[in-house]
Amino acid sequence: MLVLSGIAIIVAGFLLRFNPLLVVLVSALATGLAAGIDPPALLAAFGKAFNDNRYVTVIYMVLPVIGLLERHGLQERARALIAELRGATAGRLLLGYLFFRQISAALGLVSVAGHPQTVRPLVAPMAEAAAAQQSSDEERDEDVAAMAAATDNIGLFFGEDIFIAIGSILLMKGVLEGYGIFLEPLHLSVWAIPTAIAAFLIHGLRLLLLDRKLKAKRP
Repeated sequence: MLVLSGIAIIVAGFLLRFNPLLVVLVSALATGLAAGIDPPALLAAFGKAFNDNRYVTVIYMVLPVIGLLERHGLQERARALIAELRGATAGRLLLGYLFFRQISAALGLVSVAGHPQTVRPLVAPMAEAAAAQQSSDEERDEDVAAMAAATDNIGLFFGEDIFIAIGSILLMKGVLEGYGIFLEPLHLSVWAIPTAIAAFLIHGLRLLLLDRKLKAKRP
């Protein structure tokens, strides 16, 4: 039962709102020690896991660059650019981003955009600038920022399944094979297209309704 102590550490750490990375690290150490693994072997396992998944840490190289760009006025320039465009609305802008996000994810380019890379420094400020021309409601920015984040999530989630080499497709293939159902990744990808189209239409309608909501609050 001591091997399960790592789960208790994770639950307690998250409830106490400790640093998530520290909580997971302590949980892994406690689990390994409880299982009788030597500290050198644990350290070797951590090193191997980091090396095997080193591509995940690429984002740490991007974040400082984005921080410098924001400090030197990236968001302000994005807002000014949208403010100069006639007919630009928050809904139309996010609809265009949804289309781009789904197409790029369908091609396997899932890291081209995302919350830290594009939504926070570019897409959300641009949508907020467009919304400012549509409504004077003080709470509009929170709604628009939330919709910008949701747009990225939906575009990525329903677009990436069209790419045959994505992890979700391979996971579904493995699960189905466990139940004796053998399908090629291409078949799963093809049948993800109708779902992606439906997601685009449904969320696109939500974005157009956002424009109507902002217009209704115009003084």
